[in-house]
Amino acid sequence: MKTLLSTKEVAEFLGVNEKMVYSLISEKGLPASKITGKWLFPRHLVNQWIENNTSNFPDPVTKLPPYNGLLIITGSNDILLDRTMGLFNTLYPDQVAVFGNLGSMGGLRALRQNFCHMATSHLLQESENDYNFDFAVKEMEKIPVVINFCRREQGLLVQKGNPKKINSFSDLGKPGIRMVNRPLGTGTRLLFDHEMKKAGLGSHRLDGYENEVPRHMDVGLEILSGRADTGPGIHTVAALLGLDFMPLRMERFDLLVTKERFFDRGVQNFIGILHETSFKDTAKKLGGYDTDISGRIVFPKI
Repeated sequence: MKTLLSTKEVAEFLGVNEKMVYSLISEKGLPASKITGKWLFPRHLVNQWIENNTSNFPDPVTKLPPYNGLLIITGSNDILLDRTMGLFNTLYPDQVAVFGNLGSMGGLRALRQNFCHMATSHLLQESENDYNFDFAVKEMEKIPVVINFCRREQGLLVQKGNPKKINSFSDLGKPGIRMVNRPLGTGTRLLFDHEMKKAGLGSHRLDGYENEVPRHMDVGLEILSGRADTGPGIHTVAALLGLDFMPLRMERFDLLVTKERFFDRGVQNFIGILHETSFKDTAKKLGGYDTDISGRIVFPKI
């Protein structure tokens, strides 16, 4: 069982007074659950929250070796991304693309530490008008090259026929509804918590809020099996598993590459696939994707 901290214990852990803890919950998103009138703090989520709010990282002491045919991609997982990596490995049999499912924030950290060639991210900025830039600046202090991979539809997955009548985000707080969630540091969790705040819902009101699974498909499988009634995810999963879907927004899903690695052969080959008919056709068959700006450099503007 994961350790739960009391308000006093989490205050000591963070080095603040107990009154400040309540401000951190409401203003900074400190993970907490209210059970029998008391706030409890899962220690592993507090550690993740601290890491997600860390800035001014030291420069990396290691560097990726010159490109030798192994293309390393880390960050947010996506079904079209999986299929595109398969296309890459088919088209370029002398190279191999591999993926580390770390979530959007994890991908940015891996990029900063020179652990990967590309990071995938879809972190919604506070203004709701753009993606990734504020987080990239905070994490890396200078913005890498940003290339759009796709736009995709995010929302809530619900059981076929929507038996619990989940028609708005506020419905998640109704009794008898159990959800499944994505981990902190993922763009999907960021969007979910953002919408939860807008709806005036506290995490303590959501049954299953702390039940986290690593991939979009895992959310769908939890709902398909009946272990959950709903959870945040992408339209594609609903289409593949025969679930219903409540849309929230079309989001931009980007590839981030440092300027030093942008012209690596594998990076350029992968970006090139985004202009191919095979990529466009794959996205169309899956559903829930828009590839109109796929492969376009979002930053720097050219």
